[in-house]
Amino acid sequence: MRAVIQRCGYASVKVEGKNVGEIGRGIMALFGFLPSDDEKTMDYMLDKIINLRIFEDENGKMNLSLLDIKGELLIVPNFTLYGDARKGRRPGYSAAASPSEAEGKYARLVEKAKELTVKVESGIFQADMKVELMNDGPVTILLDSERIF
Repeated sequence: MRAVIQRCGYASVKVEGKNVGEIGRGIMALFGFLPSDDEKTMDYMLDKIINLRIFEDENGKMNLSLLDIKGELLIVPNFTLYGDARKGRRPGYSAAASPSEAEGKYARLVEKAKELTVKVESGIFQADMKVELMNDGPVTILLDSERIF
């Protein structure tokens, strides 16, 4: 599983002009899935995201987590995170979970996230989404459950 997380002042996702998810201060996370991703992978990634110390404390140091600030989380599916552009000019997506696999994994990830103590909003799988956010910092972190980076 891969995630691109962005610390934000606000974020929203729209489908066909309608807001389907919106948060205030917190983290907007784009997620891509592998066929091998399981419950343990989801738990690892969610724990990492909500506990990453990327918010500033009273001394201006990034020392606080999403939990510490009582922030919000917007989860958006994004299969292009497994795009491989090392050869040629058109990315390949063969490593990514198939749409039918990824849809179930995404639904389960959102379900698990909603069990956390933070407000969670989400995008819609395979929809043409328009994502808007104010990246705060900017702070953008790449996470990979296989710890490739």
